[in-house]
Parts: sequence; structure tokens; C-alpha cells
Amino acid sequence: MQKKQPKTPKKVKKTIGTILIVEDESSLVMALSEKFKHERFKVLTASNGKMGLKLALKNKPDLILLDILMPIMDGMTMLKKLRKDPWVNNVFVFILTNREPGIDLTDESERIPYRSAYLMKSSFDISEIVKMAKGKIKPH
Repeated sequence: MQKKQPKTPKKVKKTIGTILIVEDESSLVMALSEKFKHERFKVLTASNGKMGLKLALKNKPDLILLDILMPIMDGMTMLKKLRKDPWVNNVFVFILTNREPGIDLTDESERIPYRSAYLMKSSFDISEIVKMAKGKIKPH
């Protein structure tokens, strides 16, 4: 009778970091999530700012991808509420939008005490976002 060989543990690749995607377009969320997971990020998702705020404060992600126009709570309102927690000063936020940053968005971004960048949804490449994200967070 042969002895069973002990199972060799699978090598678990360390995650690079945690990304929170706050976006109400499900196809975009799915595409971003799959790409970030493939690149070894832990991915959290929310379809509105209220859910995103709860997830951000509970999980303290390394980076946030945040849509501006969403139901229930928009992205700028979420940012204002996030500002109340000092942890957010170390988080980079990519603000996703389909409109050119106007004076209202530009003024708001100048008051955001943490790092942020605007990305036009219609003209970005998901691979570029992942590359930018990798450059903004330190591996765990």
C-alpha cells in the first residue's frame, strides 16, 4: 500500500495592494476588476459613493478609482466625506469622468488634501491605468 504524499502548498503570490473601484458602469467595473486582479491586486468595488465611502473607511485601500457622476452619492461628495479621515492623506485617487474637468472640478481637486489625477473614461487604456497604479502604491 502506498502512502499518500502530502500535498505541496500552492505558492500564493503576494498582492501588490488593494484597489477600490467606485463606479456605476458595470461593464467598466468588470473590465477594471479583471485587469487589476490579473496584475495581483486585491479589488473592492462599489456602485455608488455611499457604498464606496463605507468600503474605503473599513478597508483603507491603497488606491481609489472614483467616478464623479453616480447615483445615491456622487464622487465629489464621497471625497469630501473621506477628507475627514486622516488615513486618506496617503491614498492616491484616480478620478474617472466623461467630461473635461471644468472650473468646478478643478477648484474641488485643489482642495483635496491628498494626491489625485483626472482620467477621461473615453480616452484611457486599462493597461495604462494599471501601470499608473503600480507606480503610485508600494507593494505589501
